[in-house]
Amino acid sequence: MAYEILVLDIDGTLTNSQKEISENTLQAIMKIQERGHKVVLASGRPTPGVLPLANKLKLSEYNGYILSFNGAKIINCKTNEIIFQKVLPRDIIPKLHAAAVRHQVGIISYENDCVITDMEIDEFMEKEAAINWIPIKKIDNFPAYINFDVNKCLMTGPGAKLEKVEINMRDTFGDRINVYRSEPFFLELMPKNIDKAYSLSHLLEHLGLSKEQMISCGDGYNDLSMIQYAGMGVAMANAQEVVKKAADYITLSNDEDGIAHVINEFML
Repeated sequence: MAYEILVLDIDGTLTNSQKEISENTLQAIMKIQERGHKVVLASGRPTPGVLPLANKLKLSEYNGYILSFNGAKIINCKTNEIIFQKVLPRDIIPKLHAAAVRHQVGIISYENDCVITDMEIDEFMEKEAAINWIPIKKIDNFPAYINFDVNKCLMTGPGAKLEKVEINMRDTFGDRINVYRSEPFFLELMPKNIDKAYSLSHLLEHLGLSKEQMISCGDGYNDLSMIQYAGMGVAMANAQEVVKKAADYITLSNDEDGIAHVINEFML
């Protein structure tokens, strides 16, 4: 069966160590879009953090998609239509904030093109803002301020501390939300049962395509579900070992045009 849809993680997959899309990879992606293939950027980043790369790839022109917040939201780049979305229960936000205060770690969420927090801004919040090219907006009262739907919250702090906090948060809230670390210093607080594969199944249904027509490429733990789910799951040469073991194919690294290699091998 021909592959019709290419799903790309961003950091460590689509972009190289300089967080840039190489010219070879860019040209290969443009070529398949011109032939009618769909491209999806699937990332743990918030939507505004994916948009600059989506614009570079002209996803709005070619009817591509952004899967952000590790799958809690999918948008059509051309129409801005939300194809799929899951949000945190409103009543849990004050409890997550209280837990962050109790454990003396940071907590952030997102509003439009901003990271929001009422806590002292730490180096990890600054890192999240810098990765996504968005500012931090300091607010007065996190639980009172968030009277709108949010796709996720993120706890920040040193890895050794968050390791303990993760266990406590999972014990306390694990029946209502997903709790896991995407980096040693980032603890993701996500809607229940959300991962990239679950959301992609909704997108495929929307597009009338099957998972056998999909190639998914990634390098990290949060890519595991979509690599196992896709017709062809591809791990980068720089991927975590567990991701490589789950993959159908291991391509070159993100610094060696691994995505361009996949496209040339299987889609052109």
